[in-house]
Order: sequence, then C-alpha cells, then structure tokens
Amino acid sequence: MIEIVAIDTPSLGDRGYLVSDGSQALVIDAQRDYDRVLAQAADRAVRITHVFETHVHNDYVTGGLALAAEVGAQYLMNADDPVSFDRIGLADRDVIEVGGMTIEVAATPGHTFTHLSYVLRDGDKVLAAFTGGGLLNGSTGRTDLLGDLHKVTLAKAQYRSAQRLAAELPDQAQVCPTHGFGSFCSATQSVGGGSTLGEEKLANPVLTKPEAQYVEELIAGLDVYPAYYAQMGPANLAGPQPPDLAEPRTADPAELRRRIEAGEWVVDLRSRTAFAAGHLPGTLNFSLGQNMATYLGWLIPWGTPLTLIGDTAAEVAEAQRELCRIGIDRIQAAGTGGPAVWAAGSTLQSFPTVGFAGFKPSGGTVLLDVRRQPEWDAGHIEGATHVPLHELAWRLRELPDGEIWVHCQSGYRAAVAASMLAAAGRRVVAIDDDFSQADHGRLLVASTDAGE
Repeated sequence: MIEIVAIDTPSLGDRGYLVSDGSQALVIDAQRDYDRVLAQAADRAVRITHVFETHVHNDYVTGGLALAAEVGAQYLMNADDPVSFDRIGLADRDVIEVGGMTIEVAATPGHTFTHLSYVLRDGDKVLAAFTGGGLLNGSTGRTDLLGDLHKVTLAKAQYRSAQRLAAELPDQAQVCPTHGFGSFCSATQSVGGGSTLGEEKLANPVLTKPEAQYVEELIAGLDVYPAYYAQMGPANLAGPQPPDLAEPRTADPAELRRRIEAGEWVVDLRSRTAFAAGHLPGTLNFSLGQNMATYLGWLIPWGTPLTLIGDTAAEVAEAQRELCRIGIDRIQAAGTGGPAVWAAGSTLQSFPTVGFAGFKPSGGTVLLDVRRQPEWDAGHIEGATHVPLHELAWRLRELPDGEIWVHCQSGYRAAVAASMLAAAGRRVVAIDDDFSQADHGRLLVASTDAGE
C-alpha cells in the first residue's frame, strides 16, 4: 500500500512529503533540516531513492540536494532551472518509476516559470498531485516573487496550469501542496489542511472564476513578503549544503555587551512578558515560537552576526533549527540561564505592558501601529501613527517625540517593535493584546474603506 506522509514546518507554513510503497520511498520538497525526513523513513524501514523539487523555493533553503547526497538518491528538478550542481533534469510528461509507484511530471508554470507538479499513480489509479506552490488548498501561489514585471504573466500561466490539472486528473485525487499553511508564498492563506481536486473545483478561485477576474483579484491581494526571500533563490540555485546544528559556544556577559555595542544582534528568545519585565539592554526580543524565524529573518540586515540567548540550551537549539531553514546557518554564540546571568550584576532594562483597556491617550503619547498596510486599511485607531514592523528600523526618526505605546494584531510584532524602540533609547509601552479588544477599550477604530 502506498503511504503519503506529510512533514510539516508550521513556522514557515510549508509541508514536504515522504511517499513510500513499503520498500522504496521518494521525497518531495524537503526542508533544510532533513533529519526529520530520515527519521520518518527509518520508522517505516524504507529506502529513499528519489528526491524531487517542485520549484526553486523562495521561502526556505532546500534540504533536498544534501538529503539525496547523503542517502545516495537521485535528485530531480526542472531541467530548465539554472542550477550549479548535478541533478536529473525533468520535463513535462516525463515518467519516473519508483518501486511500485509512478510519478508523472506536469509543467505547471505560475508560481515560478519552471514550476512542476508531480502526479502520483498506483498502476492506473491517480492517488495525488503534489502541487508545490501552484494549486494550493483553497488558494494558489503568489506570482510576484520573481518581480513585479512578471506577476501578471505568471498569474495567467498559473490559471492555465490549474485548469490543466483539473481537466486531466480525477476528482478524487488528493491535492498535496507545499505552501499555503501560513507561508507568505501563498496569494491568500489555505482554508484547510488537505483537499481533493473535486473539492478544489467547488471552492478554489482559480477553478471557479473566469481568468480575468482571478488574475485581477490575485494581483490586487498581493501584500509584502519577508525580505529574506531575496536570499533563498540564489542559495537554492547554488546548491545548499547540510545545515550545521552543532551547539554554539557560550558567550559570557562581557562578550554579550561587546557584541551589542558593536551593532551585532543579540536576540532574547524568552516570552514577550518575561522580556518586558527585565532584559539585557540592547537585546531584541523574538520570542521562540511560530513567528520567530519569519520575523527575525525579515528584519535582520542580512549577514549581521547573530547571538541567541534563552532560558535553556534546548530553546537555543530549537531557534537554531528554525533559522537554518532560511539560511541563517552561523550562530556566533549563545547564552542561557536568564538575564541575571547575562547581565552579571549590571542594570537590567524593562518596560510596561498593558491591554487596550489600559491605553490612556494624552498629549505626550504616541500610539504606534506596526501592522501591515492591508491590516491598517481594514481598520485602525484614529490618531495612531502607522509604521509597519518591517519598515521600523529605518523609520525610527520619523516617530514623534514622547512615550511610544506600540500595538499590532495580537502582540507578537508589538513586542518585537518595543524591543527595537527600547534598544534605540525610546520610552515604550507594549500593548500586549488582540486588536479586536480595541473596541472594548472604547477606542475609535477608523476604516479606510469607510471613507477615511
């Protein structure tokens, strides 16, 4: 019996796959930390013989090449991808036999020009289509990652690609995408964790709307994406090596201070509440969790030396694993044990946290909204200053004088922004609350759509 195992990476909103017939296995779109794939294969006592890529990824560094080299598997991707390493090049309608399984290649340009989908067959029966960043569960991939010049052309190609899959494959075929579970590679977010082609025909805009309407709405809905995406394509074309997950060396308090004073990033992984209560001055707070790698990778000037500090070595190791997936391989040093250890008796810094109900506007208070533009347009607090988090570092001087109260949608980005403002010497209060509670605090919420 053929088994499809999804290997999720929730922090990036992605999913890779191990597919086996009980003896041999293939892998599609492996993440950088492919030891998770090896563990799944070992649990099933199957041998990985083929590793496929649907496209040159823009949101993570692939582990496919290194995985294939380690297990002696064939590494397969589009023959037209201009890579600098040996691989088996694929073209539309190619057929690859893997044990008792058959993979048929379908050229599905749209998310990228050379995007491929893989149709899995068991004899004459179509089981699934691995659709990468193209046809997603309830959505499709974004088409602007190769530049605005190509986004309309690729959106039209993506429409035709989805229509082709819908015409050629049976309704019961599983749709198994790589993106769409929180990834910024999606035009919009997925509506679920899995679907069939028949279900997509009933609900997915690319299969329910005319081409012109689909393209117009997709383009209109595109928002910003993380700055680190610019680094991913070149890294994947060059041929990523295995990640180095060795434990970083320990930095003492004097070294931490030197690194901060030198302009390096020292990132505190603790919760935003713990950070606000007391932290080493100059450190930045990216709480370990689902958003850490995305926002740290988005904001850090690429190549800046990075040191991680957390309560435990396990926290540092988890963050290191998350960051290797986006190509931040080298952690300069690490610290554990809490701020009393890192500060070694020197003064800690802190700032207040409140809910929206605790916000007390005054003439000397700046209310800073760090959400993205579409969030602001949908509704914001009258009189607030808007600087999206990803623009904050170079727009600090635009902020008015006075104490800054900072908020976002749920509290995570506000905590990051508060740490940046505190490190820059501003007096700050973090609003640790969901934006839906702003009304409950009797704050006037204005909407651009309402005529503002």
